[in-house]
Amino acid sequence: MNSSNRITTGILSGTFLVGFALLAQQEAAAPKTGSIGLYRNQQLPREGPAPKLADGTPDLSGVWLGGGSSDADISRALKPGDQVVMLPWAEEVVKHRQSKEDPEANCLPAGIPRGSPYPWRIVQTATHYFILYEGNIHSYRQIFMNAKHPDDPDPTWYGHSVGHWEGNTLVVDTVGFNDKFWFDYKGHPHTEKLHTFERYTRTDLGHMSIEVTIDDPGTYAKPFTTVGRATLMPGTELLEYICQENNQDLPLLQGPARGPGGQ
Repeated sequence: MNSSNRITTGILSGTFLVGFALLAQQEAAAPKTGSIGLYRNQQLPREGPAPKLADGTPDLSGVWLGGGSSDADISRALKPGDQVVMLPWAEEVVKHRQSKEDPEANCLPAGIPRGSPYPWRIVQTATHYFILYEGNIHSYRQIFMNAKHPDDPDPTWYGHSVGHWEGNTLVVDTVGFNDKFWFDYKGHPHTEKLHTFERYTRTDLGHMSIEVTIDDPGTYAKPFTTVGRATLMPGTELLEYICQENNQDLPLLQGPARGPGGQ
């Protein structure tokens, strides 16, 4: 696996997950001008108000780290009071999934809202917002601003996304997913009925909160919401990441899909 020299190549996926889980702890313990996670020389942004563009729209642009739901188990990233209640068929599927079957481990897109230990960038234009991913897989999403979904969108890994502003929060409404990606390393599934609502709010100069509501009546008894927090990485650029080129981890992934440490 060629990970563009951010981390030593060939590290097991379980190690990635543990590192990502520790990221928030390291950020909380670090000074406002210190470094976090894998980025030992990265200066954190100082505190200050969230910037806005000339038209008054909140400025979400830049390179960010974190913000996705727990890669190990989506249940660990829930909004207080929410529960993940699977339908019987989905519970049975999770029991039998193997780590080596994980689409993300096979260099396929992680979908929404799965987290990643790699940076990602938001690019804003008048009509489209783009989310560019450095990590597995090196890909992108496009969000059509103030638009409508097609009547019958073709199922895709990232679906069809439309966005609008509610005050200082960017709301992204996505439908048209395929049923191939997993929500997490544990193997929580979904169907093509999946409908997500993401809420991006830049809370200050260096941080953004991200909530994702998941509504899939084909898989879950009720909707639930995950919460995450991303940190701005000023001076950081996305690097090339070619998972397909030399993916050495997959043969080493053994056993049921339960996350690091068998959880």
